Amino acid sequence: MKNISIKNDAGLLVLAVRLVIGWTYFSAFWRRTILANKLDPEVAGYIGEKFNNFLPNALGIKPIILYLVENPDMLWLSMVIFTIVEGVVGFFILFGLFTRAMSIAVFGLAMGILLGSGWIGTTCLDEWQIGVLGIATGFMLFLTGSGKYSLDNYLMKKNFTITKKKWFPWIGSGILPIKDRIFSKVVLIGSLLIFGMTLMTNQIFHGGLWGTLHNKSVKPKLEITEGAINNSTLSFDVFRTEGVDVYGSWLIGITLTDKQSNTVLEYTQEDLASLGKESISNYYVAKIKPGKHSLIIPLGAKAKLNLKNEALSKLTKGSYILKMTDISGAYWEHKISITN
Repeated sequence: MKNISIKNDAGLLVLAVRLVIGWTYFSAFWRRTILANKLDPEVAGYIGEKFNNFLPNALGIKPIILYLVENPDMLWLSMVIFTIVEGVVGFFILFGLFTRAMSIAVFGLAMGILLGSGWIGTTCLDEWQIGVLGIATGFMLFLTGSGKYSLDNYLMKKNFTITKKKWFPWIGSGILPIKDRIFSKVVLIGSLLIFGMTLMTNQIFHGGLWGTLHNKSVKPKLEITEGAINNSTLSFDVFRTEGVDVYGSWLIGITLTDKQSNTVLEYTQEDLASLGKESISNYYVAKIKPGKHSLIIPLGAKAKLNLKNEALSKLTKGSYILKMTDISGAYWEHKISITN
């Protein structure tokens, strides 16, 4: 290993960043396993439900998220593995062991956060910032490695056999075996690609470059599909795609009206709060369920509602409007036709 001036030891200069990154990822493991049990599907705060929140507007990895939330056993296993990986990566980064290999993992974890939840954040675009900064710092740590205060440095100073391997600088620390004339281009190209990813996701998720600024985490939004009336039963799918992720949309009213705006069916908030389980068929781990004063619809939750009422058997052919009203005053409508 070539002698490097302390002042020019890039790994030493980014020590504060390395420690913060390390704790950021290790603390995820710490929170979910030591401070609270967030890996138990039966306990409030289960990390799988948080993962379900990402589903509506995830970028690129939506099919993966959909598969997992539709298969709870696989979701649980993935959350356990994900938590262990975050713990190992964070621990190794904190102590500067195999720093460059761990920096690649940081890059990948941050990319997953960015693509999955970069659209979530009520005030400061929280998840997007975490994602893009994680990608940038992961790249930075790969370039610098760890400096004086690291286990990589200790192993190199003590001349451990592993540090003599040609591949060690690629997974640990020390001088990267890249020619000087190429190194600057690697830094420039990598930096520009990351900056491009930052601008692209900022625009896609939040309209941060041009057009109208938007934030999908501020107001709840419900999508109603598959509406039908058969055998005295009104059925439809409802999917919450926007709004704050830490609490649900509180549905206080469902009405069905005819062409003349006459109400033919109405469920008040008391009716919805006492809705039976047989009326709700959830698709994912985040579940729509009755609350104390309303029907609670978490972000990312999707279910088929089956509302049976004898008044529906008397309806004639024609078009009807299904209206769902949130406690905030927002409402959503869906047209349903009876053809026979």
